Amino acid sequence: MKRILVTGGAGFLGSHLCDSLLEKGADVVCVDNFFSGFKDNIRNLFSHAYFELIRHDIIHPLFLEVDQIYHLACPASPIHYQLNAIKTVKTNVMGTINMLGLAKRIKARILLASSSEIYGDATVHPQPESYWGNVNPIGIRACYDEGKRVAETLMMDYHRQNKVDIKIARIFNTYGPRMAVNDGRAVSNFIIQALRGEPLTVHGDGSQTRSFCYVSDLIQALLALMGAEDITGPVNLGNPEEHTILEVAKKIIKLTKSASKIVHKPLPADDPVRRRPDISLAKKKLSWTPHVKLDEGLEKTIAYFKDMLQS
Repeated sequence: MKRILVTGGAGFLGSHLCDSLLEKGADVVCVDNFFSGFKDNIRNLFSHAYFELIRHDIIHPLFLEVDQIYHLACPASPIHYQLNAIKTVKTNVMGTINMLGLAKRIKARILLASSSEIYGDATVHPQPESYWGNVNPIGIRACYDEGKRVAETLMMDYHRQNKVDIKIARIFNTYGPRMAVNDGRAVSNFIIQALRGEPLTVHGDGSQTRSFCYVSDLIQALLALMGAEDITGPVNLGNPEEHTILEVAKKIIKLTKSASKIVHKPLPADDPVRRRPDISLAKKKLSWTPHVKLDEGLEKTIAYFKDMLQS
């Protein structure tokens, strides 16, 4: 039985990952400081014999004995990561140093949940792993964008210098149940607004694009990357289907049967115009492609938020 540490395990992605690892027979240690994670996301696991929760902030060292580390800890939505930008940088830099130090000491394999945000406002489309990005290093999003870039640098340096066994996942927009109500991301925002009969706020003219991957597909990709022997990454993980934000807003109004209208607000600073992953490497090395279509995933996510708002 593998003992596996998941940092940020009470978050959106982390909680789904904990579920999957336990289903596969792992002994899971979930670490979270609950800055953007929620106990409700993992409440169903509290009675599980092989689940353990530790309340801890990874900017401070952690001493455990585990076989693998999934390093997911970091607020991922602009509202959360801009709330305390310095803390976001610390989590990405000091937190990653602490996790790599742990991995080095105990000889554990470590996977970093990096982000498509490292590409910034991309000038190459779709984005391959070889693209170095177009990031504003002093902008309001830099705490996250540059934080993830430095985290990747640290992963590669620990790998080259100390032979740490690493995996780097560049995660593109992911959605599904357990997204936070207040996280400010397009899918959750639109669904909440539509269910409440409020206007859907589209920033800019809505022509900017994103690629939305359903959470179950993404978790399968993380598991496949952790288990792969001949690749360190970075590897793009996301759904290559590209949709405009306006298209997604209209789709959610239709699926929720809402009477909500669409209102336009100014585009936030440094908001990427186009975002779509080239997943050729994931297909080749991990034999992975996403399967859940946008409508199917949105219906499941809408059902989750509907229950949440009624409870």
